[in-house]
Amino acid sequence: MVLADLHSHSRASDGAYSPTEVAARAAGNGVTLWALTDHDTLDGLPEAQAAAAQLGMDFLSGVEISVTYAGKTVHIVGLGVDTQNPALLQGLAQTRGGRSGRMQAMADKLASLGIAGAYAGALQYASSPEALSRTHLAQFLVQAGHCASMQAAFDRYLADGKAAFVPMQWAKLQDALAWIRGAGGVAVIAHPARYKFDDLAEQALFTDFVAAGGQAVEIMTGSHQPHELAHYVDLARQFGLAHSCGSDFHGVGNDDYDLGHYPHISTQGLRPVWDLLQSRIVPAPALTAGAPHA
Repeated sequence: MVLADLHSHSRASDGAYSPTEVAARAAGNGVTLWALTDHDTLDGLPEAQAAAAQLGMDFLSGVEISVTYAGKTVHIVGLGVDTQNPALLQGLAQTRGGRSGRMQAMADKLASLGIAGAYAGALQYASSPEALSRTHLAQFLVQAGHCASMQAAFDRYLADGKAAFVPMQWAKLQDALAWIRGAGGVAVIAHPARYKFDDLAEQALFTDFVAAGGQAVEIMTGSHQPHELAHYVDLARQFGLAHSCGSDFHGVGNDDYDLGHYPHISTQGLRPVWDLLQSRIVPAPALTAGAPHA
């Protein structure tokens, strides 16, 4: 039986742990097929793949690409991508390019609200300035005592339209899917309930996604509430999409769900996304006689 977690993050983007530490936690929780999907970067994948092999897990390369669609930030996960594909690497570099400037602008807004040092404070949690995200600002706000939790930091300061929010123009949906498909991967709409689209806009997103070659949608994800799952089972059926799943793990204390854990619903009649990726899965090495088990 496959226990897949195809959405997780490391310190290569906005996660709390190294790729090796994330892999160890996934294996410890019984995950058999794992993907690391850091935001707009492939930097953590070589370490992640090596750790997965050592721990006896099948592995898929992955990335979560930031897209601007209908005025909102939408995330598209690419699974099974060629990590050396030039067009994908160039596209991700372009997408990351505005992160540092945006975080400085948000830090300036926080300073105007009486919270100094946010940029430098956030940077201590990031691997580099170009990896900076709102999650890192939220970590600073919590650790500095300005907010009681990560969610409170977003609700008060960082979420769309809040006091310190600065909009960002990310990649176009069609471009992101072209990079993923050109790199041999499968494109997945990540946690669609998070975008709070009305029915018309959501139908448009799914229509445009399929038209651009998208093949799957996350249904069982740590970023969905249990009551939201049935709606996305229906949409997957309507648009002929495979289903994907994952915890969206960032780190203990930052998430509702640990690696390998997410709300469940029957997906009978839907194809699992790993069926589309059999040639892209890196299998765990076969254990030889006397070899230690993870």
